[in-house]
Amino acid sequence: MSEQIVKCRCIVSGIGNGEAMVSSEAMCFYLCDPKTGNVIEKGHDLFGKNVAGKVLLIKSGKGSSVVMIDGLYQLKMNNNLPAALIVEDIEPVLVSSAFVVGVPIVDRLEVDPYHIISDGVQVFVDADKEEVRIIKD
Repeated sequence: MSEQIVKCRCIVSGIGNGEAMVSSEAMCFYLCDPKTGNVIEKGHDLFGKNVAGKVLLIKSGKGSSVVMIDGLYQLKMNNNLPAALIVEDIEPVLVSSAFVVGVPIVDRLEVDPYHIISDGVQVFVDADKEEVRIIKD
């Protein structure tokens, strides 16, 4: 087992941990089934995968403020929110929506996150300490 701790920038404070799920695409949480947490956006590289309790590494958010906040809010009401978000290109709609529902967000990892985080590894995000801990078997 190996552990790597990298510094990052806090965007939305909080702590979250879970299995990593990696996407090189932007994400609209309105296109997740709130009852299951499954991504239902056809053609998205996470289509059919479940975001509940995961630490998502995504390119950015996409969609209007209404659909983004509604998507995250519905996931929250069904206990299917992601545990935390690591975002490559941060944008205000995703930030404000995540703040409202309480999902921690970080960006600007000191190492390219796509080089150190892969699907299935355990990731601990402590936005308050501006640290991401990656644990690999």
